[in-house]
Amino acid sequence: MSTRITYASLQHNTWVYRRTYPRHLQPLLGSSLKQSLKTTDAWVAKARVEELNATFAKVVSEAEASLKDEKKNEVLHPQTTTVTNTPSTTPDTVQLNVTRPRYARVLLRGDKTIADLAKSYLEEQSQRLRPGSYKSVRFAMELLTSQLGSVPLNALTQAQGREVLSLIRRLSPNIRKYRVAWGQPLTQLARLSGELESQTLTAKTQGRIWEQMTGFLTWAVQQGELSANPWERLTLLATERSETKPHAVLTDEQVGLLLQTVSRQSQVYGALLFGLLAGLRSGEICGLTWGDIRSKGNLGRFVCVRPNQHRPLKSKAAEREVPLHPTLEAYLDRRSPASSLSTTDTPEDRLFPRLTVDRVVKAYAKLRTQHPTLQGTVFHSTRKWFVTQCERTGTPEHFTATLVGHASARSANRLTYGLYSGGISDEQKRRIIDGVRLPVPTGAEE
Repeated sequence: MSTRITYASLQHNTWVYRRTYPRHLQPLLGSSLKQSLKTTDAWVAKARVEELNATFAKVVSEAEASLKDEKKNEVLHPQTTTVTNTPSTTPDTVQLNVTRPRYARVLLRGDKTIADLAKSYLEEQSQRLRPGSYKSVRFAMELLTSQLGSVPLNALTQAQGREVLSLIRRLSPNIRKYRVAWGQPLTQLARLSGELESQTLTAKTQGRIWEQMTGFLTWAVQQGELSANPWERLTLLATERSETKPHAVLTDEQVGLLLQTVSRQSQVYGALLFGLLAGLRSGEICGLTWGDIRSKGNLGRFVCVRPNQHRPLKSKAAEREVPLHPTLEAYLDRRSPASSLSTTDTPEDRLFPRLTVDRVVKAYAKLRTQHPTLQGTVFHSTRKWFVTQCERTGTPEHFTATLVGHASARSANRLTYGLYSGGISDEQKRRIIDGVRLPVPTGAEE
């Protein structure tokens, strides 16, 4: 049995409100108040009918008052009491101080377009992710919306997913740097990639882009916008997945070249020293403050890597204390002669105020262009060189893991092991750091 609502009827799967005005007011207001309730839900329709009933009462009340005023004028001014249905008395010219409620159309699940939902998704991800990760997600969403932005979610098919996947495989690494590619949809980017460059994205990068697109659809399912992810079973073929090719470890000759090439007055030189002699990541280096340098008596100074207002940390294990190598201590003394906390530097001030991860990476890329022998290495290779030096001096792997901020590799059940171990002592850390030797010590001490 269908639901019955007074003054409302279900027409074409949508409730519509209609209520007839009193006959004597119809010359002023028209025959009835009619409005779509824009819902298929009976409970919502009932609530909206109550709102419109209140509006109807206000309209009738004001119309009655207006009619009384007209009759009063007829009595006071008989010469103007001729009653005709002139344009002045038609419903279109009656001005009533009543606002009729308006209802937005209710969108069914899947009615939203990919572009509209992608905006909400990116807003949420921008609050959750770090800038670098968010930039990667944003690029994947830009590719998706450029191709299928106007498509409703409920119209998304596996065939479209296979097409997007095939286009991703054809993209080249630097396609976004070409002016002709700016603002182009995914189809055109794939075509231009083949025309402008001979190489394509690595399988790992292709997989990451695809995972971010399917991650968006999974999020849409969680938000109730989709009943199921239509692209869930689509993936890169196993044969297309290549082994991860890590960047090379710096050799002693390359380290010497870097230290001789980079100006000792530049902050990039200091970043290189922290990477080579403390194993810090570029983000950790850029976020260091003078307050992170602490003295521990006979053990010298330590750098305390911790999250602050300048940078978060990659993981909980990344929070650590690392002794400063004598070369690093000398470098800091040259920058702050009295101590690590001079009268001009407060604990909240950054060690490298002009450095960002982007600048560090680009500075190293410039060095790589100037010196072909550095090909295959990145700034992160300085951290790899530090780990290699620790290993060559006989340092146990889990000791090195503590210094570089990795989870302990001593036990397969590292979670349980971490509950029992208090970690290595500051004395052990100091011995490890003092055992690291730069290939060109004179270049760092000058």
